[in-house]
Amino acid sequence: MTRLLSAAAVGTALLLMWRAMTSPAPPRPLHGLRRSRRYAAVRELLDQSGLVTWRVRTLVAACLGAAAVAFCIGFVITGVPALAVVVACVGGWAPAAFVRGRATSLRRRRREAWPDAVDHVASAVRAGLSIPEALRQLSLHGPEVLREDFAAFARHDAAHGRFDDSLDVLKARLADPAADRLIESLRLAHNVGGSDVGRLLRTLSSFLREDASTRAELAAKQSWTVSAARLALAAPWLALCVVGFRGEGLAAYRTPQGVLVLVAGALVSWIAYVAMKAIGRLPHEERVMR
Repeated sequence: MTRLLSAAAVGTALLLMWRAMTSPAPPRPLHGLRRSRRYAAVRELLDQSGLVTWRVRTLVAACLGAAAVAFCIGFVITGVPALAVVVACVGGWAPAAFVRGRATSLRRRRREAWPDAVDHVASAVRAGLSIPEALRQLSLHGPEVLREDFAAFARHDAAHGRFDDSLDVLKARLADPAADRLIESLRLAHNVGGSDVGRLLRTLSSFLREDASTRAELAAKQSWTVSAARLALAAPWLALCVVGFRGEGLAAYRTPQGVLVLVAGALVSWIAYVAMKAIGRLPHEERVMR
């Protein structure tokens, strides 16, 4: 009976995750209602990860569904509710960790691509193209990681014909400080005019290239330290999986003392992980031109 209920819960959780991920997202207004700071942070994280069609509740549903599936699997394997709760916490954290890792990877690739993109815009403007046309050209000849975003800009600009609104859509889609500086510079040059656009873009390209080089060097020096810290954090739980899933170990974790040990270990691990992330985090550039 327990296995049947667990299988039903797993199936329900998977169905909810599939419905949340495949249902189309409603169009987002440019100036919508004010949301909470946490909601805005999660929305920006989804944009930075390239999952622009996901809604915030999609990620929440994925986390809850993964936690339910992980709890059922852990309970079926061990039969210990406390261990199943620990497994559920790890499973519920996995989708958020996936989105965060995807955002970090995409942010790094975009940071490396922005200098080439700015150089391309500068060359196009110098060749006599208008600023909107120079941006549309990035969807065909720009860096690979940015082409889809500028293709969406080109489609929006062709459909609506309002350059400022298309820039706002592009800015929300990219959610990147470098993109904010480029977009606002081009918006000002397009609306006001001026002869120093090429010089401005060359200066911005040089700054972005130096910033990307510095951050890449710092990340390379830091990566082995972060990897060692993660391994040290995971080692006790790997030992628990190897030793604790035997009959005697499972019986021990059914007692109140065993539950207390698991709760204390999970709490210490969480505090250590948060401290490790805070110490090893490289400062992110704030978006001051949202």
